[in-house]
This record gives sequence, structure tokens and C-alpha cells, in this order.
Amino acid sequence: MKPFAYDLSEEDIKKQRHKARELRGSQWWKRRLAKGACEFCGSEVGAGALTMDHIVPISRGGRTSKGNVAAVCKECNNKKKQLLPMEWDEYLKGKANTDS
Repeated sequence: MKPFAYDLSEEDIKKQRHKARELRGSQWWKRRLAKGACEFCGSEVGAGALTMDHIVPISRGGRTSKGNVAAVCKECNNKKKQLLPMEWDEYLKGKANTDS
């Protein structure tokens, strides 16, 4: 069973979502999007196709900060879901082994 931060209140979640909206409007985020490439898989998808992913998900205790978000393609964001970085790495290693 994966550990989730069940002690998060609705207030905490709303606060993190608000921070994410503010961060998406920042010049810093716009520069990240301008690169047009997914930070996880490297696919060139264009700025409009990138989404904000919390590297450590809010549901697992992560926060909205510059150090905890990445510009990723929708495919990677959907696959990663609520995985922690080490779980995501394990998923990618397993996928690479099945692709070879």
C-alpha cells in the first residue's frame, strides 16, 4: 500500500491548487514551457501540450514550489499519476526492459 498524506485538509489542498495557479502565471513557468519538451521523456510536444506535474504529488505530501514541479507531456503526467520519483524511476526502468 502506498503512503498518502491523508491528513491533508481541504484547506491545504485549496492552498496548493491556488499556489499552482499563481505559479502557472509566472514568467519562470512560461520559460519552462517555452522549451516545448517534456522534462520526463524528452518528447518535443510544444509549449501548449505541456502540463504541470508535481514531482512529489500533493496527495503524497508534496507542495507547490519551483523545486517540485515539472513541465511534462500529458502522456507522462497521466502515467505517473501519484507516483513518487523513485516509483516513477522504477516504472521507467521496467518499461525500458520490456521495450528491448
